[in-house]
Amino acid sequence: MHLLYPHICFGCGTDQLEKAMPLCIDCIHALPSTDFFSIDENPVEKIFWGRAPILHAGALLFFTKDSLVQDLIAQLKYHHNKKVGILLGNLMGEAIAAAEKFKQIDLLLPIPIRSSKINSRGYNQSQVIAFGIQQVWDRPIDTQVLIKRTWSNTQTKKNRTARLAQVPDLFLLQDPEKIEGKNILIIDDVLTTGATLEAAIACLMTGRPASISIAVAAYTL
Repeated sequence: MHLLYPHICFGCGTDQLEKAMPLCIDCIHALPSTDFFSIDENPVEKIFWGRAPILHAGALLFFTKDSLVQDLIAQLKYHHNKKVGILLGNLMGEAIAAAEKFKQIDLLLPIPIRSSKINSRGYNQSQVIAFGIQQVWDRPIDTQVLIKRTWSNTQTKKNRTARLAQVPDLFLLQDPEKIEGKNILIIDDVLTTGATLEAAIACLMTGRPASISIAVAAYTL
C-alpha cells in the first residue's frame, strides 16, 4: 500500500514520518512560529484595537505567499486533508495551554462556514482545527451557537471596506444563553483583515459572554 500510495511529508518529501502526520518532525520544528499566544499586545491583538472587544488573541504561524504554511492551508481547505487541521490544532493547543492568559477559557467556538461549503468540502476547517486543539487542551466545543448565513457572499476577494459592509448580517446567534457569562475562544484558520472575526464578535456580544478571545492558525504578513 505504501508503494502504491506513498505517505510523504508535504514539506521535504521524506517518507520517514508518522502515519497520521502530514509533516515530518524536522519540518514541524521549521514552521514559522509567531509565539503570539505568549506575547501581550501582539499584532493579532492590535488588529482589533478599536474594532472589537477582545480579551486576548494570538496566531500560531506566519502566513506568506508561496510558503509551506500556504500549502498546508490549501491542503486543509481545498484538498480534503483533515490531518493538516488536526496537526495545526495540536500545535495551537500546546501553545495556548502554555499561556497563562488563556486558562480562563470555557468554550471553543470555531468560525462557521456556509452549508454549501461544508457539502463540497466535507467539513468545516476551523472545526477540525478546534478538534485538534481539544486533543491536547481539554475544552468543550460548540458548533451550533454561531451560524453563518447561507446567503452571504464569499469574503476571500473582498477588501476590508466591502467586508465590513456585511458585518451586521454575516452571522446568526442561536441559543444565546449557551454563551452568557462564558469566556469564549474563537477558532479560525487564517487571519487577513479580521473582518470576518469582527462580524462574529459583534454577533456573539449580543449573547453577553464574559469575554471573547481569538486563536488563529496563521497570520498573514
